[in-house]
Amino acid sequence: MDPSCKPRREFLLQLAGTAGAALISAQWPAMAAAAQHAHEAKNSPKPYKFEVLSPEQAKEVEAIAARIIPTDELPGATEAGVVYFVDRALKTFAADSRPIYETGLLHVSEVTSKTFPSLTKFSAATADQQDRILEILFQPETSEKTPGRHRPDATTTDFMQTIRLHVVAGFLIDPEAGGNRDYVGWKVIGRDPDHSFTSPFGFYDKDYPGWLPATGGADKK
Repeated sequence: MDPSCKPRREFLLQLAGTAGAALISAQWPAMAAAAQHAHEAKNSPKPYKFEVLSPEQAKEVEAIAARIIPTDELPGATEAGVVYFVDRALKTFAADSRPIYETGLLHVSEVTSKTFPSLTKFSAATADQQDRILEILFQPETSEKTPGRHRPDATTTDFMQTIRLHVVAGFLIDPEAGGNRDYVGWKVIGRDPDHSFTSPFGFYDKDYPGWLPATGGADKK
């Protein structure tokens, strides 16, 4: 694998191994269900109807996610269908994060228009512009002041930490639960999706509920 990808793999592993690991452990059944939902939504031939996010909000969330885990030599959050995971999360195990997303997305729009006056939406910015906006948003101690009723520091800290955690979780969630489309999350961190379910199998594997027969009909009689 290209050595230039190493920093991103290490970054994702670090996030998954700290607060992300605690969240995944505590919310595993609901997160697995959200991953299954994301997988089905991503692959459905029918237009997806978001359950919590408005179409406009979903577009912004997808754009933010695409810069948190961008597509380069490896697949990113877009290929993993993370926006669908986030939408289901906000309906289920992360429902208490809805106000954070509501105010956070408004704040992102405000910072976008203040940083680049010709823009009103993060999703309309170029990749370089988006990275600059995120750099500002991930530094809540900045002296930048936002007009209106939102408190920049609190809003930025809560929202950016929350969406980053949701994006990483949706990207890395176990594909055997239905999410992490085409194992893109595992591939980025260098995990082999064929780590356990390929032959030969011992007698102790026979009744394991996660077991799947090897492809090619080798186990057919």
